[in-house]
Amino acid sequence: MPTADTSAPLSTRSGTRTRFRLSTAVLIRSAIALVSGAVLYLAFPPRTLWWLAPIAFLGLCAVIWGRKARAGFGYGLVFASVWQLLLLKWLDDFLSVRFGIGPWLALSLICALLIAVAVAAMAAVSKLPLAPLWMAMIFVAGEALRARFPLNGFPWSELAYSQADGVLLPLVSIGGTALLGFTVVLLGAAAAALVWRGRPRPGIRPRRSDIPAGIMLITPLLAGGLLLPSLNAGATDGGLRVAVVQGNAPNVGIDLLAEGDTIWANHQAGLERLLRDIRTGAQPQPDLVLLPESSARLHPGGNTAAQLADYADRLGAPLLSGALAYGADGSVRNTVVAVEPGAGQVASYAKQELVPFSEYIPFRNIAGWFTPFLDRDTDMTPGTEPGLVRTAGTELGLAICYEIAYDAIPAEAVEAGAKLLLVPTNNAWFGDTEMSYQQLAMSRVRAVEHDRAVINAATSGVSAFVRPDGSVASQTELYTATTLAADVPLRSQVTLSDRLGKAPELALTGGGLLALGGVLGGWLRTRWHARRTSDQHDRGQDDESNTGTRSARRRGGQE
Repeated sequence: MPTADTSAPLSTRSGTRTRFRLSTAVLIRSAIALVSGAVLYLAFPPRTLWWLAPIAFLGLCAVIWGRKARAGFGYGLVFASVWQLLLLKWLDDFLSVRFGIGPWLALSLICALLIAVAVAAMAAVSKLPLAPLWMAMIFVAGEALRARFPLNGFPWSELAYSQADGVLLPLVSIGGTALLGFTVVLLGAAAAALVWRGRPRPGIRPRRSDIPAGIMLITPLLAGGLLLPSLNAGATDGGLRVAVVQGNAPNVGIDLLAEGDTIWANHQAGLERLLRDIRTGAQPQPDLVLLPESSARLHPGGNTAAQLADYADRLGAPLLSGALAYGADGSVRNTVVAVEPGAGQVASYAKQELVPFSEYIPFRNIAGWFTPFLDRDTDMTPGTEPGLVRTAGTELGLAICYEIAYDAIPAEAVEAGAKLLLVPTNNAWFGDTEMSYQQLAMSRVRAVEHDRAVINAATSGVSAFVRPDGSVASQTELYTATTLAADVPLRSQVTLSDRLGKAPELALTGGGLLALGGVLGGWLRTRWHARRTSDQHDRGQDDESNTGTRSARRRGGQE
């Protein structure tokens, strides 16, 4: 009968069991972090499972609670890698045919590393009183960094965009996407604090006296619920009848580069159908017609500008068209041009936030590894003016495609007087993926943030009319040629978020950094005190040694 080996020293067997328990615990915590990242992904569109986002942060915060920053970074990297890889899978669908998985992995890893840094800081402050508050603030600071770095940042996966269907959405009208993201993390961290309250451990502060965790868990939910009735979908400044022409585009991924003529022909066909519907009475006369991003190509001496002017004349309504505008000097701008009956082009807006490795190419010596746009000799020229054009008798705000992810672009338009927000976009690059639905969620969040109706106009879908309360009045399917038309409310009132501007983000970021600075200062003081105590101890030993040496010498002399 086998017997246990008792020949090894007790201390060795005990150390082996301890290491086994530690490695098992690390594996369990890593698994929880991994599952939490997947749960957070499921909170994003096209699903409406907004409540999964706080649950994901409950799992993450429970894993990192009371641990060192180094452990927080590791668990945060597992959490963020799963979240980003799943959320940004549409990039792999777009580029993998020609470039493999490299671009998708690279972008996901960069985002995950930045998130892991924030999670490391969250672990560092988790021992403080009111820890959920500081942890949520630090995550906001991480999102603020990710929206600006590297290059011009990548805010696509901000937590706020998971909440378009949730009870927390009204909070964005108070403090913007920063407050909404903060609230998501706060709920999860507060729930984690309540979980840890019953498990006191040395060095971990969540304890019976940490009652504010319950308040932090309940208050945001109550605030969101109480603010829901305040959201308004009506008009304060009249309305417009708007028709969006979704001409459709070939579902060919990267090869869409060569389909500019096809896209323009499709949208011309869509305009002709709209004209027939207006003549037959099937479609009421619109006040404004909107074409998606890059519908047309405007070359010096070309005839596309004249064609747009002719369509405006025949429609009897202003026409806004997304267009690539080529200058005589060789420059290229991603623009929206406003064309009025009898007047031709009267205004334009050039995209300010250009997409790196697509609309401009940084690091050209290595960019060829993962972008199909390297052969473009000239980078696009960014615009410098707010996205505002006046036509159809009102002020219209514009954010072209990717710009809707950035806080500043729609905010600038509203500040300049926009009564309606328009988002022309070309999502045909990304096939039948979740990308279009993720972008629509951003428009819904912006609608509530700025109390404006938002219209998505996409080449191949999803085009949609979003009410000022964030609800979707109507939307199209992907890869269909259709016209979407509706009466859209105009509004001029501004929200508290508009008045506060960047102040909520700055305040939340500053609070998190101050808490982190306090932890760092305490760590430095502890290190300094330990070193000072060690130096004093060493000097004491030296003094004793010197005293003993002198005594021995005296005794030797006496002998």
